Amino acid sequence: MSVVILGGNECMERNYKALCRDYKHDAKVLIKPVGGVRKKLGSPDLVILFTSCMSHKMLQGAMSELRGQDCYIEHCPTSSVSALRKVLEKYA
Repeated sequence: MSVVILGGNECMERNYKALCRDYKHDAKVLIKPVGGVRKKLGSPDLVILFTSCMSHKMLQGAMSELRGQDCYIEHCPTSSVSALRKVLEKYA
């Protein structure tokens, strides 16, 4: 399963990828995407949005790009590893 994580803390990026690797998922973490989000998203199976650490403009842009794609979208209010673990367990 391919996972895209939008938002979060820059210092936690390595931890996000390691946790996804533990669940046997390919992860792409976009903390502060510059430019078009569509090119960077690709076609993931699961998109996790850390809403506390992203701007409204980034959230609206991501949601408009994801509209019409066949993927699961999870809004997570905190950007902690435990919150990510709960989401990954839900889809594992």
